[in-house]
Amino acid sequence: MADAPPGAWRHLDVESPRGAYPIHVGPGLVRFGRALAEAVRGRHVLVVTDANVARLHLPVLQASLARHRPALAVGVHVMAPGEAEKTLDAWREVIDALARLGATRDATVVALGGGVVGDLAGFAAACWMRGIDVVQVPTTLLAMVDSSVGGKTAVDLPAGKNLVGAFHPPCAVVADTACLATLPERELRAGLAEVVKYGAVFDAAFLDWLEAHADALLARDPDALGDAVLRSCAYKAQVVARDPFERGERALLNFGHTFGHAIETEQGYAGAAGGLVHGEAVAVGMVRAARLSAALGRAPSADADRLEHLLARFGLPTAVPGGLDAGALLARMRLDKKADAAGLRFILWDGLGRGAIVRDVPEVAVLEVLRA
Repeated sequence: MADAPPGAWRHLDVESPRGAYPIHVGPGLVRFGRALAEAVRGRHVLVVTDANVARLHLPVLQASLARHRPALAVGVHVMAPGEAEKTLDAWREVIDALARLGATRDATVVALGGGVVGDLAGFAAACWMRGIDVVQVPTTLLAMVDSSVGGKTAVDLPAGKNLVGAFHPPCAVVADTACLATLPERELRAGLAEVVKYGAVFDAAFLDWLEAHADALLARDPDALGDAVLRSCAYKAQVVARDPFERGERALLNFGHTFGHAIETEQGYAGAAGGLVHGEAVAVGMVRAARLSAALGRAPSADADRLEHLLARFGLPTAVPGGLDAGALLARMRLDKKADAAGLRFILWDGLGRGAIVRDVPEVAVLEVLRA
């Protein structure tokens, strides 16, 4: 791309059942716009975003599309922000917006926002005319390093998180790290939880790097953030290419999520009203998973201590919130997507950088870890 700032943009390719797609990482990608415009095949584009992101980034994205692809018919659907909006009703509203646009089989949905927008818009794209293109334009750190990559799309139900969805890989991911400058501090820290996850399950040396660069990441140093995003995407791209439908090792990416999703669901997805947001719940879940691994004799307690210390250094919670009943959380876990006919399945570890898929975990051990 000739209009890219020299040396500032990087990309890697992800293999998927629908063909390889690029992940572009760097500052100013939305403003320059070429990577986004080149990903659009047809003449219809529906931009899905939320009210907070629309105010900050929608005009720039619209101007870029108009400059590079003036003949496009562009519609916009703005939803309310927050995990509580990731529902079938909100999904139906995106479907209705595609119908009003007259979107054809070669239309493209552009998901401009965080993980909620990406999941919801991606699921709508998966369902419209049995599947149209989606371009993920993540604006949060968490979405850049996790939810925008790999094609897992879903909505929540009162019974549990992400229970209705589809695997629908994007045709491109455009991760504009300049968007992180407007990210609230809490959301930045929540995203760092997912970055830590990659080191926890794949590469202990990456945890060393995170410890060494913790201050730079919290200060939003552009080089440190760019490196963290690209390295995290590379870890995910490798495992997604080998296991696109999560039938094996891709489940390792859910380290901490069984505990975390149970907490989110039990709190009614109330991150904006005193509960934990997704990344915070995952941070708590990773520490609980590490403690459970130690209790089962799989890993040293010292490794759990080190993980807890790193997450705390990033300002993340590490203990189960008060007022949540361990039995109720366990009941939520039984409905988690990672459970199967044999019972509870957890993503644990055998120590730093060595994730493990463990079946038939004794419920009494889970309860003890939740109550600790």
